[in-house]
Amino acid sequence: MHLRRPRAGLVALATAAALTLAACGSDEGTDSSSEGSAADESADSGDSAEGDTSSEEAASGTVEVEDFQGTVEVPVPAERIMVTDNRVVRALDAWGVEIVAAPLDIFPEDLSYAGDEAVTNLGNHGEPDLEAIVAADPDLVFNGYRFQDYYADIQDLAPDAAIVDTTTDYENEPLDAELIRQIELVGQALQHEEDAAALVEEFEASIDAATEAYDAEETVMGLITSGGDIGYVAPSTGRAVGPIFDVLGLTPALEQEGGSGHTGDDISVEAIAEADPDWLVVLDRDAAVAADEEEYSSAEAVIAESEALANVTAVTEGNIVYLPADFYLTEDIQAYTEVFNDLADAMGGSAR
Repeated sequence: MHLRRPRAGLVALATAAALTLAACGSDEGTDSSSEGSAADESADSGDSAEGDTSSEEAASGTVEVEDFQGTVEVPVPAERIMVTDNRVVRALDAWGVEIVAAPLDIFPEDLSYAGDEAVTNLGNHGEPDLEAIVAADPDLVFNGYRFQDYYADIQDLAPDAAIVDTTTDYENEPLDAELIRQIELVGQALQHEEDAAALVEEFEASIDAATEAYDAEETVMGLITSGGDIGYVAPSTGRAVGPIFDVLGLTPALEQEGGSGHTGDDISVEAIAEADPDWLVVLDRDAAVAADEEEYSSAEAVIAESEALANVTAVTEGNIVYLPADFYLTEDIQAYTEVFNDLADAMGGSAR
């Protein structure tokens, strides 16, 4: 699910250098009755600005960031944080950030927030409990992805909150650049720039490792399994796997147009067999949401039980990389780092 629309403000790559601190406080020491030349006052002012930057920032109480909408003034530190985007919540959890509300039904179950009674559960994006936002009374909201269509509703229900739009635009921008922009944006808003930078460093290293390990003469196909069926993932545009083709320069075994739906596009197993990919990269969509159900069939089982795929090169040589089981509920920079490292390992990479 990706948003296609003009951006309301300047959306730059979110780097620490792009951070603009809001001015605050009074101009002490500029009393017109004070003695001394204008030159002395100017010098004093310069010395103060140069030497007391950190104290001024701490006293400012706000920081300006550039999100998908434009400029947002964020309280520092925020005291009541709400997050709706599953692609940034794991970072908040790892950084020890406390939150007051989230749609826990669509977040990974191993988050510390899942068992925290202090966190108001907003349900899911299909039938969210938006009225609960009023009681949660957030002063900072990270909103995006499955909840991106509720942006205006959240504005109405939490009019005093700073809302940071964490939407990514994979259809128009590279996956890697958008994931980096997103996590750096969150890091800036929460004053966790170093933590965000560490995630970016690991992410970029995983890309380098996978790129070095991959042989461009070998073809790759992306698949999604759901409900026992196999869906095709189009290079570049397909859900989860599609953008990986551009990041790593993968050679498609089949170039057929498709959408970004969560079950992939209809394709016959015969078409997959005819394309004969050297590698398969597979998202088991149900592993994250239906693994406990009796009728669940894992991606491994679906592919292994397909007679039509038995002689496909990727199958006979065991060249199949499965995305993490919880990928459908994460899809964050950490998840893609794991995927790229898995690809590097599977393809014989030893650069890590």
